[in-house]
Order: sequence, then C-alpha cells, then structure tokens
Amino acid sequence: MSSAQEIEVKYRVRDFDGLLLALHQRGIALSTAVHQDDQAYAPVGWQYGMSKVGTSFARLRTQDGRHLFTLKRPVENEQSCLEFESEVADREQMHQAIMQMGFYPTVRIVKARRGARYRDLSLCLDDVDHAGTFLEIEKVIGPSESGLAVQAELDGFARSFGVALDRTDDTYDSLVRAELSNVYNMTARPYTSANQPGVSSPVSLRLARPGRPDCRP
Repeated sequence: MSSAQEIEVKYRVRDFDGLLLALHQRGIALSTAVHQDDQAYAPVGWQYGMSKVGTSFARLRTQDGRHLFTLKRPVENEQSCLEFESEVADREQMHQAIMQMGFYPTVRIVKARRGARYRDLSLCLDDVDHAGTFLEIEKVIGPSESGLAVQAELDGFARSFGVALDRTDDTYDSLVRAELSNVYNMTARPYTSANQPGVSSPVSLRLARPGRPDCRP
C-alpha cells in the first residue's frame, strides 16, 4: 500500500440487531468472524494525551497463524493515515526489532472481526475485548486526496443505515486503554505485572501482550 492513505470512520454500535438488518437490506454480507490479536507500539518519547498526527506508530497482528507488521502515520487525524504493511515469519523476532527501532509496546487489542466489501469500501464489525462492539468503514485513496472529505463521505454512508451509531475519533488502542484505565481506577489495586498477565513494566499504563488483513474479509 505504498504512497496510499487508509481513511476510516469508527462507530460504537448501539443497535446491533438493527445494524445487521440494515446491512442485509443493502446486500452486504459479513464474513464469519476471525480472531485478531494486535500489539500496538508508539515511539519512545510519545505518550497518550499527545497528538498522533505526523507521528509513526507500529502494530503486530496475528490472525489465522499469520503475523503482519503495519506502520501507520496519521496525516489529517488519527483515522486518516499513510499505511505500510508486510507479512513477517516470526512475531517475537519482529517484536524485538520494533523495539530496537525506537518503539515501545502500548496496548494489546484482541477482537473478533467480521468483514465485508461494498463497492470501494471495506466494512468491519468488531467485537473488541474491554471496549465493546464497533463498526469501521474504510476507503483507500491516493496520497494527494483529502482524508477529511472522504471521512465526511463515509460518515454520510454510515448515517444512511438509520441505526444508532456513536462516532468516535479514537483508535482501538486509545479506546481499550481508556476502558482498562477506568477499571484500574475503580478497583484501586496497585498496578503490577502480577495482576495484569503479560503486561510490560508500565510508563503510565502500558498493556502489552503478544499480536493486515484490513476490514476486507
């Protein structure tokens, strides 16, 4: 996907059955669910609360025994990104390589994803551990096109379903981190790797456990 932008919009699904019916009425058939195990990475020096625009972020994904390395650089906002991706043979070695490149692991995102294609759009219905159910709509465009204009187009398409959807500008790592931070704050337990299995030593709250196919099934 060299020199292309991946543009997306994301919504928290409030009416799951209504959305399934709306997709069916459009002739949009979702694939069977696949399990995706993602590890997100940020560059050393970047922290949550800082802007993501213009900064590169990495991801390792495991799906059906395949491991994919992805690098995203947000352009106009967090959901309008230049994206580069390649399959890798050894996840653990790639994890070590990413850290040697100057990244650190942030959040693990585990989800069940059902995908579909509609014209030139990719749709995902995601059940994300700790965060809930979301609809993503994506479109790949050229490097000179406006991501904001495409996001407005995608939002209009999503609203045309006529079901309850709450749009969010956050990415999954931010959403999962926020939910887990709320749980942590409510339980008020001391944060240790012992009560968060697979979590790396924290700077703020770092949730790191081992992880394109994109929204296309």
